[in-house]
Amino acid sequence: MTVAVASPTTISGPTAAKKKVNFANLGVGAAMNMFEVTTLGQPFEVIKTHLAANRQDNMVTAFKKIYQRGGISGFYQGLIPWAWIEASTKGAVLIFAAGEIEYVALNSGVSPFAAGLLGGMGGGLAQAYTTMGFCTFMKTVEITRHKAVGAAAQQSTFAVANDIFKREGIRGINKGVNAVALRQCTNWGSRLGLSRLAEESIRKIRGKDSGDHAKVPLSAWEKIAASAIGGGLSIWNQPIEVIRVEMQSQLKTAGRPEKMNIVNCARWIWQTNGIKGFYRGTVPRFGLGMWQTICMVAGGDALKKFVNEKYGKN
Repeated sequence: MTVAVASPTTISGPTAAKKKVNFANLGVGAAMNMFEVTTLGQPFEVIKTHLAANRQDNMVTAFKKIYQRGGISGFYQGLIPWAWIEASTKGAVLIFAAGEIEYVALNSGVSPFAAGLLGGMGGGLAQAYTTMGFCTFMKTVEITRHKAVGAAAQQSTFAVANDIFKREGIRGINKGVNAVALRQCTNWGSRLGLSRLAEESIRKIRGKDSGDHAKVPLSAWEKIAASAIGGGLSIWNQPIEVIRVEMQSQLKTAGRPEKMNIVNCARWIWQTNGIKGFYRGTVPRFGLGMWQTICMVAGGDALKKFVNEKYGKN
């Protein structure tokens, strides 16, 4: 029995090659996202979230406090089960949704950059509203809730989730989901769009943009470089991420609004930290953006191609 797998979108003239709608790409997305978060992804996430929530801390202080909360494992707070649940689902949704939207966009005659932008935005929105709300919230809870150093017993993450659900219901455990959606839409719109733009630029620089050379695929290192550029440049929306973290944070501060939305949360950050507050955690997010995009764009394209060649029908 063979598995029909969509290959990475290729351009021939004004349209993209027809590909079959299939579900094997869901597995590709899940595998790449699990790899990403279990390696460098979660440490970057923990540092970024700590700095966004504790905006008075610098990088050195953040490292010390995170280490005090659990040693090396402190940098993997929220990985099990929330980040794994999130990664195994959101990566699948992103690869599948973004790939289909990008294909339709390319066949409508738009540029690879615009198609990547639309695909990333659509994939990011699909992630946020289908799989990420609860898991992203609980990851932030784990990173920001009080944990007594050296305490013999801590309240389990499931007990915390249950307490929040009892107090606030479904809305409580999905707090900040609209901010997550805005972040994911702009995240992956930028990452995928800028990565495709970088790929086009690399093709021109390397002389692979015309004639028979246009059919020559980029090398693995060229794809990685394009993905790193796209991911690194996509941190322009850091204010949205800081707002998202503040909305989901479990830190208690005098004067902090009890019921936060995007508007009053932004006002609170401005009042307490000024414009700089919206850019706390930018450095680790730069690393996270590069790593995620390398895994999901360069790695995702490579893995889809491998699976297609091994199991697909020509």
